[in-house]
Amino acid sequence: MSHAIARASELLRGPAAVRSMSLFVAVGIAIVFTISALVAPSPVGHGTHLQLGLGQCTFLQATGWPCPMCGATTSFALMAHLHPIQAFLNQPFAAFLFLLSAVVFGIAGAEAVDPRGRWWRIFRAIEPVESILAAGFLGLMGLGWAYKAWIWIA
Repeated sequence: MSHAIARASELLRGPAAVRSMSLFVAVGIAIVFTISALVAPSPVGHGTHLQLGLGQCTFLQATGWPCPMCGATTSFALMAHLHPIQAFLNQPFAAFLFLLSAVVFGIAGAEAVDPRGRWWRIFRAIEPVESILAAGFLGLMGLGWAYKAWIWIA
């Protein structure tokens, strides 16, 4: 490893860099959670994103079927409004992502206040199984999509 790369790696692991990156992550998640709390969950289980000025789902318009993340904004809004059961029944994968985001928010907040190498320990623990985790995430997203399609026709 060159001296410049080694030095850059040291700087990125330094407390100031860890605090900055962690604060950036925490603020980003806080913004998503705040927006989720400010929108009203759509009673039909999808379309909440329209309140944000976004357009209709292109996938839904083209196929007549829900997209892989159909209902995600609605489930995030339901979670933010403290309706976890409805959120899971609406789009289970999105409700899971909300909970995962809450965990990441907690870690980011802790690292922003008191850097203790939590990120590096997590990254080292995940690295040997990252392919399995990626496949698991895609599988869970696929199951969430299949579930949404099933309740769409039911």
